[in-house]
Amino acid sequence: MPELVFFSGTMDCGKSTLALQIAHNRDARGLQGVIFTRDDRAGTGKLSSRLGLVTEAVEAPEGMDLYAYLVDQLSQGGKADYVIVDEAQFLAPVQIDQLARIVDDLGLDVYAFGITTDFRTKLFPGSQRLIELADRIEQLQVEALCWCGARATHNARTVGGHMVVEGEQVVVGDVNTAAEIVGYEVLCRRHHRRRMTSASSRAASLSPDVLPVTPA
Repeated sequence: MPELVFFSGTMDCGKSTLALQIAHNRDARGLQGVIFTRDDRAGTGKLSSRLGLVTEAVEAPEGMDLYAYLVDQLSQGGKADYVIVDEAQFLAPVQIDQLARIVDDLGLDVYAFGITTDFRTKLFPGSQRLIELADRIEQLQVEALCWCGARATHNARTVGGHMVVEGEQVVVGDVNTAAEIVGYEVLCRRHHRRRMTSASSRAASLSPDVLPVTPA
């Protein structure tokens, strides 16, 4: 039976790499897929991995009807055996409903990849709807690591190396971004709560001892 599968994880845990691998494996068996993405780091209409792999994709802007797009492609003689959606957290809930309809009405497997929560630890609307509708949710097993070495569970937004907790939910950036502009870093819960990034941890380690010293 066709399924809507949600592959979730933090940034830098290999979601896009797995999406590319799934596409490669199916293409090698003669299957043809449609890849949707939004706001990929490599630019419009791209699905890219931090390992340097990249392929063409269909940009899915706000307001696009993904189900209607597939129906139009198929009615014009196109072929689609499966669908991959990267950066699925950026989709609107109604677009997630359209993915479920692709599974139910067109009989195609849909593999959606995305992060679950934003830099404020709040659910993305698209991810929330995927959790509500997906036939299966897979937590990626490749663990991203916090700067302290613990398992990273939270996505942090940084400006100038300092963590921020206010602003628009969607600001495109990456984990390999110059410190003076908006970037992202994965942290364990403890350091996300303390707003301690790798940059601020280095600064703290260089700070002088400010604890009061009582003479003997």
